[in-house]
Amino acid sequence: MEALAGKVIVISGASSGIGRALALELAQQKPRLVLAARTPERLEETATLCRSRGAEALVVPTDVTSAEACSMLIDAAAKQFGAIDVLVNNAGAAMWARFDELPDARRLEELMQLNYLGSVYPTHAALPHLKRTRGLIVAIASISGLISPPLLSGYAASKHAVIGFFASLRIELQASGVGVTIVAPDFVQSEILSLATGADGKSLGNSPLDQSKLLSAEKCAKKIVRGIERRKRLVLTSERSAWARWGMLLAPKLVDRIAARIVGFRG
Repeated sequence: MEALAGKVIVISGASSGIGRALALELAQQKPRLVLAARTPERLEETATLCRSRGAEALVVPTDVTSAEACSMLIDAAAKQFGAIDVLVNNAGAAMWARFDELPDARRLEELMQLNYLGSVYPTHAALPHLKRTRGLIVAIASISGLISPPLLSGYAASKHAVIGFFASLRIELQASGVGVTIVAPDFVQSEILSLATGADGKSLGNSPLDQSKLLSAEKCAKKIVRGIERRKRLVLTSERSAWARWGMLLAPKLVDRIAARIVGFRG
């Protein structure tokens, strides 16, 4: 029997990228999925595909930057399915720009609101339900939460915050039986880079990295599902991520140079 069959799994950012790929990968185990994002039409598309693979799927359009909306998401999930077993905090966005080129530093507030508090709010609302099921919280962070690539300062800061928060929360929840899995994907083939905003606040339109050389969202999703099944503490999706984790301690200047090369930063 599949490990996640019948489990109630809430996924934010489920309309595209890693969130969508993860929903489709999980659907094969026939769980009960609660899909959240801001775009109802794309959520419905994901839900239809999940149902065709054997899963139940509830669509709840949600803006995770609103604590009230996150409470409504969790209430809808619990009302529909009676419990919550896994919460996947995946919603996020990126900014690709030098900090000293930003006309307004307050733009970093938007990233923190979405990438960091957009994971905190659903978690706070879901904790009572997760304690009852001794469930699992999954935080989708980034390799940028382990290292700090140039041009991604705001994004990296928000993902460092995600890792710090959920690592601390894991210890607080030990006695409750609720687990915490932190995922730090390497760069993935998805819309997040093409939709990233530049210094002018507008979407880049095209990915600044060669998508063909990046890990596919589908392969990334398979690694995440294995991590969920095993309730792993940390899921890394590439050897580069694993090396970078230790490299920051052993050879930080080298990691800085590699990070700059990865994103094409010339100084």
